[in-house]
Amino acid sequence: MSGPLAGIKVIEIGALIAAPFAARLLAEFGAEVVKIEAPGGGDPLRTWRKLHQGTSLWWYLQSRNKRSIALDLKTPEGVDIVKRLALDADLLIENLKPGALEKLGLGWDVLHALNPKLTMVRISGYGQTGPYKDRPGFGAIGEAMGGIRYTTGEAGGVPARVGVSLGDSLASLHAVMGALMAVLRVKTGQGDGQVVDVSLVESVFNLMESLVPEYDLLGHVRERSGGALPGIAPSNTYPTRDGAYVVIAGNSDPIYRRLMAVIERPDLADDPRFAHNDGRAAAATLIDAAIAGWTSRHPIEAVLAALEAAQVPAGRIYSVADIVADPHYQAREMLLPATLPDGVQVKMPGIVPKLSATPGQVRWQGRRWGSIPMWCWRGWGMTVSRSRRCAPRGGNVSRRRRVRA
Repeated sequence: MSGPLAGIKVIEIGALIAAPFAARLLAEFGAEVVKIEAPGGGDPLRTWRKLHQGTSLWWYLQSRNKRSIALDLKTPEGVDIVKRLALDADLLIENLKPGALEKLGLGWDVLHALNPKLTMVRISGYGQTGPYKDRPGFGAIGEAMGGIRYTTGEAGGVPARVGVSLGDSLASLHAVMGALMAVLRVKTGQGDGQVVDVSLVESVFNLMESLVPEYDLLGHVRERSGGALPGIAPSNTYPTRDGAYVVIAGNSDPIYRRLMAVIERPDLADDPRFAHNDGRAAAATLIDAAIAGWTSRHPIEAVLAALEAAQVPAGRIYSVADIVADPHYQAREMLLPATLPDGVQVKMPGIVPKLSATPGQVRWQGRRWGSIPMWCWRGWGMTVSRSRRCAPRGGNVSRRRRVRA
């Protein structure tokens, strides 16, 4: 079955997370992605985190459905191949430092002149303009300067981070959104390609709700609040008798009353001060203590069962072991079986979102270094002569390939 992005051709010139994750999302829904890697080992993500036979398990996920080629972009031959690929491409996604492609002779002006229909998605720490544009930036810096680190952590404690590269992934999602809007404009005949400028800092900042108007109009600076949701109550993390934790969101008026019935606190349910969120938020400490007093007397399964019966939104805080064992994840095909190159079977995350008529699919996992056959060029208006592979082991396409447009 063809995905909704079948026929869309994408060049990925990036490494690690932001550009590769964006390209992966497009590839999962049918886009044809050619990933450009540097000779001598390729994307550093190939050896990040936990490895299996020398290759990162993250790599197999991040590069699924992609075809990789090794190109030395510091040579005229490598640059020429990218230009020829760009003639037939819809998208180029990159996360190099601003100005890096221009120094290679692959800037927007050059590629747009070659292919006016091409859209270039540029992901960087601070964006392509502004006084900080030349600074190096990673997702962690985006989280710090985008505002989310300041608001994350225990009250009065050190600013904390979440356990994944949130800033990079948020930039990837914004990049995909921008890419699809730009390509739609081209495909519907409304205009030519354009630059989609995505900043890691701004991608995080875009999630920060009403922080700016609260500060600008009221002088309010939202602070760290642990597991609570500031200004909305009750919504917090509570301990259970068996050492687990449950998140309970009883923050609408009718849900709050049902929650108070579950914990047997009719006094708090009937108190007119707590009929609406503003009053509950002012007394969040009191209400949270009452809820925690109830949850701490019961095991997690009993807590969840009682809350589900009362239609109170709640969820156990999951470890990865809990996720893998959860039947809902399994029923939604969010744990897909995958076969690694040596035949080992492993679970990989499924595809999001779920489309009813044209769902995404995993056609293959990320490939090991030097394993992409010559048919990776087909459909790009190019042929390869005297070659059996596009990415030789440890090789360099620009020095070993004769490519004809």
